[in-house]
Amino acid sequence: MFIGRQNELTVLETAYHQKKSALIPVYGRRRVGKSELILRFIKEKPGIYYLGKTAPAGLQRKEFLHEAARVLDEPLLASLSTDNWAGVFEAITGKLPTSSKFVVVLDEFQWMVGASPELPSVIQEYWDRHWNTKGNIIIILCGSYVGFMEREVLGRKSPLFGRRTAQILLQPFSYLEAAEFHPRWSLNNRALAYFICGGIPLYLNFFDQAYSIEKNIELTVLNEYGPLFREPEFLLREELREVENYYALLTAIAAGHVRNKAIALHTGIPERSLHYYIQQMSNLGYIGRRRPLSGKKPRHGQVHYSVEDPLLRFWFRFIFPNLSYIQHMGPRQALQIRLHPSLEPYFGLCFERLCRQALPHIYEREGVTASFEVGEYWDKQTQIDVVGIRTDRWTDLGECKWGKIQSHKSLAHETRRKFSLFPNTHGNTIGKRIFLRNKPKDAKRLDSDFVWYDLRNLYGQSSDS
Repeated sequence: MFIGRQNELTVLETAYHQKKSALIPVYGRRRVGKSELILRFIKEKPGIYYLGKTAPAGLQRKEFLHEAARVLDEPLLASLSTDNWAGVFEAITGKLPTSSKFVVVLDEFQWMVGASPELPSVIQEYWDRHWNTKGNIIIILCGSYVGFMEREVLGRKSPLFGRRTAQILLQPFSYLEAAEFHPRWSLNNRALAYFICGGIPLYLNFFDQAYSIEKNIELTVLNEYGPLFREPEFLLREELREVENYYALLTAIAAGHVRNKAIALHTGIPERSLHYYIQQMSNLGYIGRRRPLSGKKPRHGQVHYSVEDPLLRFWFRFIFPNLSYIQHMGPRQALQIRLHPSLEPYFGLCFERLCRQALPHIYEREGVTASFEVGEYWDKQTQIDVVGIRTDRWTDLGECKWGKIQSHKSLAHETRRKFSLFPNTHGNTIGKRIFLRNKPKDAKRLDSDFVWYDLRNLYGQSSDS
């Protein structure tokens, strides 16, 4: 089952059917589905797909030529002896079909360049001298290191700078697209799966609709033989050195230590050294900087850090601190004793994130045409879960509640008090919204000063009331 990615496939198909050649970098974090997208695109198209690896350059050139020999039906290519990539490209260029497009995919491009630092320059030379003018080739350079791709392929100092004809930064699926992986589940369970797996297709596919969410956590994340039990370790060790400091950093932030001083105190990493580690995590898309959104520039001390990747956030909040207990007592006992008491509050924080992601979709359904910025707000007096500041002099404030509500009237009263403390510096009209997991049946009789939402509204299955 192939889900989504229609916009990206359209970019690739458009390039394929144009009369000119194309050079397209495709990049994004690991496990996001780059290779799956490319393989879907080249299915039944003539082309060479080569997966780079941490191996000597000579071996990679030899493997590439063997694949070229098979695809182009030119057996002599497999026996070609060359000690550089220029010789490889020279050999295949004359064998390419002229009546149709031919696709050359260099996947995990960063590993290929690691073994052959001259490769970007060689590609630049052949693009300028041969491929660009012939109109019969698509070169796709695919990489998992976002920083590398932006620096070595897209960057101003790269030999390939200015030569791309398109580019695709592949993002994780939205919560709406992620829901398509489990169509038989309730919206509640689909939201919970997203809170743990995020929009990473590989992780979502590991969650089995035949089981409950807790059973899936037990089987895939808590079980030492499960597919996600060591996944964060694999990710970090593959991309970073000194992983111990990164583990400490992620554990501290996942536990709620979100400011520099608190992180330094919790990790033992000197505060002056934190920037380096945080920047590395930020470049990989794993850590983000959060600022209170009010329409004015926040003070330096108001910056908080958050673990942006949902699986890393869940793993460093619940799994890594409890590894010894999990391996000693087993996944079921760990789930009940160590995880279960804290899961609902944790999911409440995840629900706030989902509501912020949902606000642009709500605006689209409402026909809002003004540009906007979505975030959250906090100061010493109040904390507001959702803030949407629009350029049409309108600001939306939202309160999110995942757990059971004892009194909706009391909730509305307390929310009104919190919203009154928001610094409406631009004098905008304030829209008030409340997001719940389940909206009561008599929602139309609730406080009319607010627009009330539940999961059905957020997933677009019913109109707002």
